[in-house]
Amino acid sequence: MNPAWSVVLFTTLAGAGQGLYLALFAAQAGGRLLQAGMAIALALLGAGLLASFFHLGHPERAWRAAAMWRTSWLSREVIVLPAFMALVLAYGLMPGMALGALGAVACVALFVCTGMIYACLPFLQEWRTPLTIVNFTLLGCASGLTAAAALAAWLEPALARPFAQAALVVGALAYLGRIASLARNARLRPKSTLATAIGVKHPRIRQIAQGAMGGSFNTREFFHGRPREVVRAARWTLLALVFPAPAALVLAGPGSAPLLAAAFLLQYAGLLAERWYFFAEAKHPQNLYYQSIA
Repeated sequence: MNPAWSVVLFTTLAGAGQGLYLALFAAQAGGRLLQAGMAIALALLGAGLLASFFHLGHPERAWRAAAMWRTSWLSREVIVLPAFMALVLAYGLMPGMALGALGAVACVALFVCTGMIYACLPFLQEWRTPLTIVNFTLLGCASGLTAAAALAAWLEPALARPFAQAALVVGALAYLGRIASLARNARLRPKSTLATAIGVKHPRIRQIAQGAMGGSFNTREFFHGRPREVVRAARWTLLALVFPAPAALVLAGPGSAPLLAAAFLLQYAGLLAERWYFFAEAKHPQNLYYQSIA
């Protein structure tokens, strides 16, 4: 598939905001730390939402995306996201266990909705696995915990080390989950053939042209068009930056705000590579025909 940077930014920014909210709620943070954390979580969620609008062909019709909530995970995400943002704002202004728990439920629901948008597609084997939801959730929580540790080191140092330790544990779990999905996807074999991909039942099919002089929607939207070296570099970048490099910084300074902030930025760069690779790795059956001519 062709990774859309609007979706890459949305899923990583919103995931970090969700993880930050869960971290602060779980620790029952208060005072300046809670207020600053909720403001940053809202900023991350808002930036992700803004980025997602660039993926729409007609942003003025975005409100219609919620109409299919009975059958569409995307519609459910469109409904849950603003509800969660409202709860984050309310919790930041009026902290309370009941309100915070309701926000946590909405946060988990948003992780599920976002992951299921991709996990529910049967023709994309790389995404059709519970690991998709698990990885979206764990990676978001890991980045949120790293951000919480950096923020606590600045505003409430007593919580910095507990957050840092939690970030290491959840980060390690997220890393193992992502490696598991990479190993799984490496073993996948296409279920389609050239004949089934284009709907032609013939034992011998030879492609001469795609039926157009230039590119088309099919050649642009369902294949990333990057050389193997770029895809391989993205894979190694995510393997290095999603956990090992930021973990080294966290271990070096579990109470240092600059080191923890650097760890978050480094981890987020790894998440950008991870999410780009997530989309680029998926092989749409139509590419059996169009990719060879693109």
